[in-house]
Amino acid sequence: MIKSYNPQFRNTVKEKLQRQFYMHLLGFEIETIEEGFIEGRLKLEEKHKQHKGFVHGGVTATLADIVMGFAAVSLVPADQHVVTADLRVSYLNPGVGVELFVKGWVMKQGKMLNFCEAEIFSIDEQGQKTLIAKASSTMATIQASAAKS
Repeated sequence: MIKSYNPQFRNTVKEKLQRQFYMHLLGFEIETIEEGFIEGRLKLEEKHKQHKGFVHGGVTATLADIVMGFAAVSLVPADQHVVTADLRVSYLNPGVGVELFVKGWVMKQGKMLNFCEAEIFSIDEQGQKTLIAKASSTMATIQASAAKS
């Protein structure tokens, strides 16, 4: 059973989101914060694309990492942090459209490791969703004191 060890997990995630510089640089917005589950959207701009107008793979991987990481953050005690120990992304379709919708969740919760998954969808002008990538990660939990050294 997925369970948060921080009753104020929404506030903790929101506070950490304020300091997430790269997410803000991309323009990614979190919409849903639940125990072990995060959703967000990115309005696509030229800076997010590569040749043929496809979403850059690095953008896709970054968004997957963000939602999986914050899904894990929502479960750990307030005095602990989460870092990505392993990240795998499978690209299934080219990302084309006007927006990306991303969701990430914790599949298996542990004391020191959380195993997470994500799905990334492109959304076209008509609102049609296409699954463009699936990702998995292992998120390692560290103490706040270890994060400072």
